[in-house]
Amino acid sequence: MSATESAVVSRFANWNAAIIAITVIVLIVAAASVDSFGTSQNFGFLVLDLLPIALVALPMTLVIVTGEIDLSVASTLGLSSAVMGYLWNANQPIETIIPLCLLLGAVLGAVNGFFVTVLGLPSLAVTIGTLALYRGLAFVVLGDSAVADFPTVYTDWVTGSIGGTPIPNVLIIIVVLAIVFGVILHATPIGRAVFAVGASEQAARFAGVRPGRVKFWLYVASGLISGLAGVLWTLRYSSARADNGAGLELAVVAAVLLGGVSIFGGKGALPGVIAGVVLLGSLQNALRLSDVSNEALNVVTGVLLIASVLGPNLVNRLRRT
Repeated sequence: MSATESAVVSRFANWNAAIIAITVIVLIVAAASVDSFGTSQNFGFLVLDLLPIALVALPMTLVIVTGEIDLSVASTLGLSSAVMGYLWNANQPIETIIPLCLLLGAVLGAVNGFFVTVLGLPSLAVTIGTLALYRGLAFVVLGDSAVADFPTVYTDWVTGSIGGTPIPNVLIIIVVLAIVFGVILHATPIGRAVFAVGASEQAARFAGVRPGRVKFWLYVASGLISGLAGVLWTLRYSSARADNGAGLELAVVAAVLLGGVSIFGGKGALPGVIAGVVLLGSLQNALRLSDVSNEALNVVTGVLLIASVLGPNLVNRLRRT
């Protein structure tokens, strides 16, 4: 390869830049070729569809950068929704229910963190176990029934837009939390500790970082945000169900890895993850508008999950040639 060609490869063979470019292309093509995709009404639906994936992907990014994973996030969402419905049926005020659901999510995350950091169990095995456990508890709490009739002031806010514009209210939550997690990961000692732990726990310890403590609080954050996602999911559909969010963990992991975060830890950037979330959500939205079945959507998610692992590896090999 010539020097010029190497310079071109070095400049453009960057996964974050590539995924952002691909996302922009997909948005343009979808807007031009799929009926109703580019409308303001569909923009609102798209943001609402992206909401749970985007929220849960933020702490998941930090967890995966440390070299761990949390597959229980969707079940935490479902249990939060089930408890919300149970408490609402028990005539508890919504202002009390929401903080309790957030606290529940944090506790569930702490359970994962305890098993992983204190007992030293592998996070994949632990969170697969709690995935089943938390979902089972959701059905114990609420059964197969659905609880509706939540206060319209809350449901209308979640599904409404800012001042009559096409910008959904919930976009505020996504932007604020994205900024918070972005600053934490890329501009604070906590973020440097996260990357250090993912690169080498032993080296991180020598540098004064306590990997167990870092991972534990990241799992708490993951559970807390998953609990919040459960609350917002319930208010969006005005329906608390034990199976809410089923399968969401695959979409979240796909979006994070698609955004360039290494499954082996130590590498990743939040802008790429946001692009991955938008790319995944936009593809799913465009396919739904094209009357593609849910089974096909699952195939797309699976393909993107594989591509998210293969893509960065191919780019890295290209950069080394």
